[in-house]
Amino acid sequence: MSRRAEILNLAKSAVEDRGKAYSPPGPNFKRIADLWSATLGVPIEPYEIALCLSAVKIARLAETEGQHPDSWVDLAGYAACGAEITMEVEDGG
Repeated sequence: MSRRAEILNLAKSAVEDRGKAYSPPGPNFKRIADLWSATLGVPIEPYEIALCLSAVKIARLAETEGQHPDSWVDLAGYAACGAEITMEVEDGG
């Protein structure tokens, strides 16, 4: 298995584990978006949660010159969650 496939498998496992612990990305990111919207006083969409959490991981990777493997895994997971959320919206889900 390539390193790339291994990272994607780790991200898949992490997303599945979080889904069992907290709820699937759609409802969980909607809850976060509602809380952030109330806190910040501006509307936040669930897909924007994926973007913002990805930005946190990118900032950490920049700080460590890319040398934090868990952040790469998390970044892949947040990308998958964001894609899932936007595809649910497009599909009417």
